This record gives sequence, C-alpha cells and structure tokens, in this order.
Amino acid sequence: MRVVICGSGVIGACTAWFLRRHGIDVIVVERTGIAAAASGKAGGFLARDWCAGSPLDALARRSFSLHAQLPDEIAGDWGYRPMNAYSGFVASGDDARRTAPSELSWLSDGIVIAQRIGTPQTTAIVHPGKFTSAMMNAALAQGAELRLGRVTGIVRDANGTRAKGVEIDGDIIAADAVLIAMGPWSLLAAQWMSLPAVYGQRSPSIVYDLGANVPADALFLEHDENGSAVSIEVFPRADGSTHITALSDIAPLPLDPAAVTPDSDAIARLQAMSECLSPLFEPAKIIAKQACFRPVTQDGLPLIGQVPQSERLYVATGHNVWGILNAPATGEAVAQLIAEGATRDVDLAPFDPARLQPLDPSLLQAR
Repeated sequence: MRVVICGSGVIGACTAWFLRRHGIDVIVVERTGIAAAASGKAGGFLARDWCAGSPLDALARRSFSLHAQLPDEIAGDWGYRPMNAYSGFVASGDDARRTAPSELSWLSDGIVIAQRIGTPQTTAIVHPGKFTSAMMNAALAQGAELRLGRVTGIVRDANGTRAKGVEIDGDIIAADAVLIAMGPWSLLAAQWMSLPAVYGQRSPSIVYDLGANVPADALFLEHDENGSAVSIEVFPRADGSTHITALSDIAPLPLDPAAVTPDSDAIARLQAMSECLSPLFEPAKIIAKQACFRPVTQDGLPLIGQVPQSERLYVATGHNVWGILNAPATGEAVAQLIAEGATRDVDLAPFDPARLQPLDPSLLQAR
C-alpha cells in the first residue's frame, strides 16, 4: 500500500512516521521545505489539559503523552522539556504595583504574576521546527520518500469517487490513499474535492537568543496598549531561544509559504512590549522577526478524517494554536484510519470534515 501525503509540516511529518510503523509506503510531497510555515515558526507550547471540556480534550491528552514518549523513540534533540506556565499582567502607570519587583526575578518590575496555570506535569515545550524535522527524518530513515513539487490535482478512478494518486506539476504519482495536510494551504484542495473552508490567521513573533538566562517559565500576560488589552505569550525554549508572540490578525494568504512576511507595525509594537517585560529582551538579542499563518476552521475544530464523497482521500488540518501539541496524536490516528479503517486511541468523529459545509470551489478560481 502506498500513501501520498501532501505537506511536510508537523501533521504530515507525524503521519508519515506513524504510517511507516504500519509498514505502509509513504511519499511526502512538499512545495517549499520541511516545516517551512507555522510548523517552523510556532511557539511549540504543549498543554495536557487546557482543552478539558471540549471535543479536543482526548486528542490533546493523548498527544501530550506521545510528546513525552517520542524523545525515547526517535533520534534527535528538539528541546522537549516540561515547564511551568503563569498568567499575569503588566501593571499600568497608575497601579501601585508598577514599581514592585516581579515574582519571577528575570522579569522587570511591574510584571504581576497572578497564578501558576501549568506545572511540569501538565505543560511542556518543544522547538517546533526541530521537532517537525526530527519526525520527518525518522520517517525517511524508515523508508519514506520526500519529493519537492506543487500539488495541482487529485487523480481518481473512472467513477470519480476513489483517490488513485496526485498530480504534481503535471506529473502523476499513483497511490492507494492520499492525505491533504497543507495547513491553511489545504484551502486550495477545495478545488479538487468537497472540503470545508480553511482560513489562515497570521501570527507575528520575535525570537530572542538569551542562552540559559531564562528559566522554563511560559508566560501568558495582559498588556495595556493605548487603553486596549493585548495578550502576549512568552515561550523560553531549551535551546536558549525565547519565542514571543501577540497581535494576531487576518491577512491575505500568499500562495507560496516562503512569501509569508510579518506586518512591520505589528513587529515594532511587539518588540516594544517585549522590552517592557524584561531587560533581557534587548534588540541585539533578536534572531528572528517573523510571522506564520495558523490554519483555522469555521467552528474552531480541526478537519481530520475522510474527505466527503471520496474514498481513500483524507484531510488533517485546521488545528489553530494547537497544531504542534496535537500533531502526534493526529498522525497516529490518521495512520490507524488509513491502515486499519478505524482509530484505536482517539475518536475522530468531532473532527469529521462532513460536519461543515463544503467551500464553493468557484471562489478559488481567481487564485
């Protein structure tokens, strides 16, 4: 059996590895490069139970457990480490706490820590780009194949109901099953199949190189900017880099992931807010000013499962802020679905693509 995976982000990489564990031949098709989009530019934060009470809960818990296991099974160092997580706020100018030392000594005065919202048992972090690359390299080492190219269509049987392969820049790759895992660019696949809309939400971020100066403390802070509350997130990683993000917005999705750029005004605002948080966040320590598009759906839940009105055609995208967290369990479940016809660890029913209206493909003709 041969499966073609369209996309070498974290979802595609994890699925490739789990499929190889089933002994299935895998070809991953990628337009730009491994982890070229959100999978390489996200924060990498993991939380075991922050989706409790939602349809994502079982997926998140299974995936959090897999993240803890994978460093013992796959070669490479992607900086997996348990960590604390705190919520708080930046005291405003008229707040008496403005000049008070922060509970966390590496932060500036006036950074108020309200509560601990994660412990090393419930929250952790990875470097997303290194994790994605390690998963893909592990799949390749087990016999998977990576091909560079742009997916331009799905090949079907004579009845038009069963996927038989993919068209790559005019060439055909035959397959017994096809998985669409192209993040927000999965939207383009609605030209070839009945698929709900996938939107891209742009998230700017700045990465600082601070070495070992920052403890393993993830921060979720409220910052007052001209009378408006802005949520800012700080993720120190094991490799010494610290990822800071805020100010997500909606922007046109470029056709090429390599063409994604941050809004200069958003980056300037983010840098100013970062410098208020700690004296460690100096301009000279910046190693990246970037942005990525997170894939989101109409109801906020991912699309995972068989594409409606199509046999042997699957989709896995729309994970929003939890893509890195939920990638291992998604890959495991999709591999089980393709190889065995059913999942064993996570019920994918809440993520069935058929729950949402398909996008009118005529809306994409201009693209």
